[in-house]
Formats: sequence, structure tokens, C-alpha cells
Amino acid sequence: MSYGEGAIINEIHKRPFVRPLVFWITGTILQLCFPLQRVSIALFINVVVFVVISFFVSKRYENLSFGYRNRWVWGVIFAGLLIFLSIQRMSLAEQQAGRASEPGLLLTKAVAFQERMVDKLDLLHISDEEKSVLATITVNYRRNMPKEVSRQFSVVGLSHLLSVSGFHVGIISMFISLILSFMLVRVVFFRYLKYTLTILFIWIFTYTTGLATAAVRAAVMISIYLAGQMSGRRPDKYNTLAGAAFCMLVYNPLYLFDIGFQLSYIAVFFILYLQPRLSGLLEVKNPLLASPWNTLTVTVSAQTGTIFLCFYYFGQSSMVFLFTNLFLSLLSTILIPMALLWMLIPSSTPGTGLLRSALEAMTDSMMWVVERFSSIPGATVSIRFDFFTLVLSYMCLAMIMLYFRTRKYRILIAFLSTLLVILCWQLYNHL
Repeated sequence: MSYGEGAIINEIHKRPFVRPLVFWITGTILQLCFPLQRVSIALFINVVVFVVISFFVSKRYENLSFGYRNRWVWGVIFAGLLIFLSIQRMSLAEQQAGRASEPGLLLTKAVAFQERMVDKLDLLHISDEEKSVLATITVNYRRNMPKEVSRQFSVVGLSHLLSVSGFHVGIISMFISLILSFMLVRVVFFRYLKYTLTILFIWIFTYTTGLATAAVRAAVMISIYLAGQMSGRRPDKYNTLAGAAFCMLVYNPLYLFDIGFQLSYIAVFFILYLQPRLSGLLEVKNPLLASPWNTLTVTVSAQTGTIFLCFYYFGQSSMVFLFTNLFLSLLSTILIPMALLWMLIPSSTPGTGLLRSALEAMTDSMMWVVERFSSIPGATVSIRFDFFTLVLSYMCLAMIMLYFRTRKYRILIAFLSTLLVILCWQLYNHL
């Protein structure tokens, strides 16, 4: 076994959610490509027979006991069982997707609550377009969103603001933590109370967004992370990400083929992996400059991970995202909690006049920046990827990251070879 293979296996061993996630995705894709609902029953029967036989054999012959020394055997059994369950779950999800169903009671009440909150925006002296943007970035209410405004946000690389995602849930989480900062986490009772309230309010916010896929992903991640904090442990960030993905795919395997799910998870993965490395390139000690620098590195990391998917699904990517994200991400960090506060508090509350003026000014500033930058010639680059090019592009990206980690020239040669294949494939398609 090479050093690289051993390192990868060790990394997987440290993150127990990675393996079941891989097996679950494998079963989901197998069911999609080759309907195996009935055939997979044979796999389940083999697993059950093997477990029963191993039980009786271990009772009779102690030297054949399938204990910890032979844990790889149980690993194969576990993998087979997970693949069987994922195939059956995917088959059930396909059947449910083929039938039209009415929205559930919880979702119906969530939509009604959204509408009541959005009605409070009519009290602001802003245009209808600005109201639609404010309603979208706070509670994911997109009914009145003009197509031209959506196009402008896409051009400047801010589509993620118009879809309630982990960015929004993270802002709400920080806002709640700030409010509850008076609680002493060193005291066990207050630590449990603070984290429990944080999880509760995050899920309330996720519920009001209509259980948007990216918002659910972020809520699950933060819940797993805070559960680890309550237990006094420091959860692994990649294991938390894999655990959130596994929980969502068990609930609905069709999330795997949702554009928002794919963009959300790959963006978070690259933020977790790439952002610390980019941030370490320049040591910024000034706290006034550290926050913009961190925001910039987060933006670059997320854009690096999602650019090929954008080419595949949308055929374009923004070229001005660095200039818009830095300012508008910081502005949204303040605007979103203030807008939610405006929606929730009564109009007669003292200080609402000042809050209204601030909301109007910040919303005007956001729309002014979006309109100006979206009108710049060449603000987007248009490239259309097919699936083969998409896979090879991410292979190239993985090789580059692996090369900077290991400094092995054979990885660099493999990268250049894959890049040559992409260029030849694009030339072939063009001709």
C-alpha cells in the first residue's frame, strides 16, 4: 500500500460517517441505473445467512470466531446491508415521486407563517423588487421575485443569497449565539441550555423557509456540531458534513440529484478544506482587516468548488463575484437578522422607526451594487460542460489539491494528462 492510499484510509477511519455515506450513495446510484429492488433481496438473504452461520460457527469453534481481528468481514456485511437498504429506500422514493401528493400539514403551516411575516415588509418604504429580494433572502419567499432581478444576482455571483442556504443559517446561528452569550458555557446546565436553545431556534428558522434543502443541510450540520459541544467533545468538521449528508439521503435519496444539494455540499467541503489554506497565505492580525480577508477566502473557496457545476447546469459563471461578495456578504450578515427582527416584533415596539430606516438604506445599497455590477460588460463567462467534462474537471481539481499536499510529480503528470484529455474532448465536440 502506498503512502497516499494509507493516508486516505486513515482519514476515512477517523470519520466514521464517510463509509456509510459512500455505501448509501452507491446503492442509490445502482438503483437509479439498474433497478435492483428485487435482486437486492438476495444480497440481504446472504447477509442474514452469513451472520447466522458465523454465530453458530463461533460457538462451536473458538478459533474461527469473527471478532475484532476479523472486523473486515463485518465491514463487508455492514456494506452489503447498507447497499440493500439504500436500494430499497431509493425504490420507494421513486414510487413516491411518481405520485402527486398534497403538501403536509407542517409545510402548509410554514407557508402561511411565511406569508404573515412577509406582510410586515409592506410597511417599509422600498420598491416591490426590493421587497421581493428581502422576502427571499430572509424566509425563502420567492413568489414575487422578478426574473430580471434573479438574473442580475446570478450575473454578479450572488445567487446563493436568493436561496436560503447554510450562509443564512450560519448568520442566524451567530445571531442567536450573540443573544445567548450571557450564559456561562463553563457551567454544565447553562451550556446544555444555550446549545439546546440554539438548535431549537435554528430549526424554527429552517421550518419558516419551507425546509429548503440547503437550509436543512446546514441545520443538521450545526445540530450535530452543537450536540458534540454539549458532550464536551470537538466534532470533526468533515465527519459532521458526511453525517448531515447521510441523514438527508436516508430521509430522501432524491436529494442526491438536487442542484441545491450538490452545490451546497461541494461548496461547504471546499470551504472546510481550502479556506484555512488560503487564509494562511497571508497573516492578518488587524481584526478590522481579518474579517474581510476571511470573507474573501471563503468566497474564493466556495467559487472554486462550484464553478464546474455552474458550467454544467447553467453554462455560465460570474467574473465579478470577488468585488460583490466581499461587500454584500458583510452587509447581509447585518441585514438578514435585522429584517427577521422587523418581521417578528410588533410595529409599536420602541426603536422600530430607526430599524425601518436602517433596513431601507441597506436594501437600497444592496440593490444599487447588484444593478451597477450586473451591467458591466463581460461580467459573466459562458462555458457549457457535458457530464464527461464535469467529471474530468473535478479530477483535475482533486489532483491539484493532492499535489500541493504531497508534492509528488507523478500526480502533476496525471493532472496534465487529464487536462490534455479535456482539451482533446472539447476540440472533438467543437469540430
